Amino acid sequence: MGPHGNRGAPLRALVASGIAELRPDPARPRGWTLLVNGVPQSYVDLADPGHLEFPYEIQLGAVLRLWTGTAVREKILHLGGGGLTLPRFIDHLRPGAEQLVVERDPQILAMVERNLPFPGSIEVRLGDARTELAKAGNAEYGLIVSDVFVGAAMPESVAAAGFARDARRALRDDGLLAMNLTDVPPLARTRIQVATARTAFDEIVLYGDADVLRGRRVGNVILLAGNVPMIKAGKHETVLRADELRIFTGGARPLLDEPR
Repeated sequence: MGPHGNRGAPLRALVASGIAELRPDPARPRGWTLLVNGVPQSYVDLADPGHLEFPYEIQLGAVLRLWTGTAVREKILHLGGGGLTLPRFIDHLRPGAEQLVVERDPQILAMVERNLPFPGSIEVRLGDARTELAKAGNAEYGLIVSDVFVGAAMPESVAAAGFARDARRALRDDGLLAMNLTDVPPLARTRIQVATARTAFDEIVLYGDADVLRGRRVGNVILLAGNVPMIKAGKHETVLRADELRIFTGGARPLLDEPR
């Protein structure tokens, strides 16, 4: 007889942006979903950090497997913490990897630390993603993962051209930026994000579910910029690069920073 599912009770807490909930997975004994205001943010299996549940996490995981296969002691910056799913995943692939996670909400961090403990080798810092990126040294990181959302929306501070320039400066010449985007048909925000990333990076790739990239449904898309590994798309996935990506982007204009 197989193991019983997770019988833990849901946990809720007031956080800066509303209500956070840790919901047990009835199918996995130590699996939990982190939601903020009812929107799923992260999935963590405490028994198996190599398990990724959400489709976008699986796609990012595929990219990170390719990246960690060639990286040697690279520093990694995660912008957006949530349940620390991807930092745990990388620590599982490369135990003791040097990782810094920036999380803006102290209540979410406290909830995760208390209920979903993570490896001590992962450093977590409270702060604003854009501000912390601006503080990074030149060519300090080999990989930057941006997964910053307020509810279901990505704030403009990490979507504008200044963010792309800061990321390019903070990455090594052979570094990689991986951004989780979410969009609705006809993917206007994604097209703008590609145009914005082009202000700082020469090579850009979009990777995601084929129906999402065809504008048939709402979903997540992974934007990769810099030294992008060769990705083999799955049966229901699409990879857009080069001419296909230029056609997709069309005449979209980059998002510029508001004057300060």
